[in-house]
Amino acid sequence: MIQRIQTFFLGLVALIAGALPFVLNLWVDGDGTKFFAKSELWISIAFYASAALALISIFMYNNRQNQFVINRLNMILNLFLLGFFVYRSLNLSGENVISEKGIGMLIPVFSIVFLVLANRAIKKDEDLVKSVDRLR
Repeated sequence: MIQRIQTFFLGLVALIAGALPFVLNLWVDGDGTKFFAKSELWISIAFYASAALALISIFMYNNRQNQFVINRLNMILNLFLLGFFVYRSLNLSGENVISEKGIGMLIPVFSIVFLVLANRAIKKDEDLVKSVDRLR
């Protein structure tokens, strides 16, 4: 069932989490060095894990409940990333030299939005299957 709408949303999450953090900077330090996800190992691992969970969820279309749970785990991972970025951005403002927050800090927000939309579509499919089973 690759043609479902949740596959599109999960594909967007995989693309956003797998590619954009390595192209868009997360923040710029006071001395002008741009910080990307590849600059720190655990941030890049978290983004790759998010992309991998989205791809695993795409191919679990036979078991909608597990797909739903994997998407929830992916949301929690993105919430941890977002919390770290918020903490980091609050610490950036206390420097003597003014530093910039990058657009890459919003990547977990977009991932969470698309994961919520995918979970809604999965729930709608599950409700449709349950309603058809009731008629038999």
